[in-house]
Amino acid sequence: MNWIDLLRMSSGNLKRRKLRTFLTVLGVIIGTTSIVVMISLGLGMQQMIYQEIEQSGGLNTITVSSGSTGNGMTSYSSGGAGEEEKEKWITDSVVEQFSQIEHVVSAQPVYRMSVMLLKGGYQSWTELIAMTPEGLASQNIDLAPGGRLPQTGTGQLELLYGNGIITSFADKKGNNSYYETGELPDIDLAHDSMFLVLDEAGYQAGQDPSAMSAGTGDQTDGEGTGQNPTKAAKKHAVHASGVVAGDVDFYNSHYYNVYCDLDTLKPMLKKEFSGRAIPGQPVTKSGKPYKEFSYTQAQVKVDDIHAVDETAAMIRQMGFQADTNVEYLESAKGQLKIIQAVLGGIGAVSLLVAAIGIANTMMMSIYERTKEIGVIKVLGCSLRNIKEMFLMEAAFIGLLGGAIGSILSYIISTVINVIVSSSKAMGIEGEISYIPLWLIMAAVVFAVFVGMAAGYFPALRAMRLSPLAAIRND
Repeated sequence: MNWIDLLRMSSGNLKRRKLRTFLTVLGVIIGTTSIVVMISLGLGMQQMIYQEIEQSGGLNTITVSSGSTGNGMTSYSSGGAGEEEKEKWITDSVVEQFSQIEHVVSAQPVYRMSVMLLKGGYQSWTELIAMTPEGLASQNIDLAPGGRLPQTGTGQLELLYGNGIITSFADKKGNNSYYETGELPDIDLAHDSMFLVLDEAGYQAGQDPSAMSAGTGDQTDGEGTGQNPTKAAKKHAVHASGVVAGDVDFYNSHYYNVYCDLDTLKPMLKKEFSGRAIPGQPVTKSGKPYKEFSYTQAQVKVDDIHAVDETAAMIRQMGFQADTNVEYLESAKGQLKIIQAVLGGIGAVSLLVAAIGIANTMMMSIYERTKEIGVIKVLGCSLRNIKEMFLMEAAFIGLLGGAIGSILSYIISTVINVIVSSSKAMGIEGEISYIPLWLIMAAVVFAVFVGMAAGYFPALRAMRLSPLAAIRND
């Protein structure tokens, strides 16, 4: 018996019992759909992590810090106490050293500080991130129409707002925020001018007359060193260069960030904090600031992703902390594998139930076709042909269920993405469910394999039937 005859007999047997075949195939459809959709959710999470890494500079970017925590900067000394000159700070000279390392194509300083934004009766405590034009460009920020990156060399500080900054505004008592009322303040970030307060301590003291008066005299710290009196904070009028694309429900890695040009910010800080330590800057034991400006971080970009670990190790040997997106990705991948295994296991349960249904269908078919099996054995059909015929029937069920299940899972995935994207209930950027072509092909092949595995033992039973006993069976 050739393959064409086997195909014709197998398909004919399935067509004769349409309802039973339909119900069995339905089980495979449900199982395949479940496992594909579950795995697609894990793949969607992986895609979003890739997008986040791309927005933060890609896999060939190293973030270097000097051991800072929060907004303050803590020294990282290679020697013992009292060796202030050996403390590791990220200065312009250090950034230049980074740029001279082999495989490094660029090294850009980053300065972070806590600031206040004021508009009418609203205020917001936020973090200002100052970067060079090259550093800002490397962030791959998707801007709303009409926006651009902050310009340098103009002498006028411009701010680039994250699309979620508007939610951080509240009244001067800290009430009536967006998360309390569900209503956004009447502020147009893209066009309204805003007041920027760099000296938070001075602003707070100005709001409290008693604190202001207490600060007018000479003060001493715990070691008895003199400090300058508290000054009233200056309010700098600033305008926006742009806003990150998306509304408040569109979360991304720049959601709560406010960016500005580093070269424009530095002169403003030195002028306002003349004679005092700039927030986040290291000071000597006597409380005096160092001459060199120290940055919070540095972004180092290498020319080859395979050189990232080697370059990061060299930076660590210099006494700095170095974190790479590759390390973050590897950690995230480990967590995603667990999530995908759990989600895939949930879907596999449905496919296991479908496999039991296939085995049951094939066993019933053998009982109903006992005489037919005996006749074809007597006519000279080989045992191998009988096994192949039953395995082919089981494979047909798996193939049909897998193909339809894959199409159905793609439709469900599309619906999920449309609902999430339109409602923005989760504030997710991109596709939460992602089905690549290889997953569809793997699902179909796996469904066929499950079908054949479920039909294997029924096929063996059909082979072992005695021809004479089968013919006499009623």
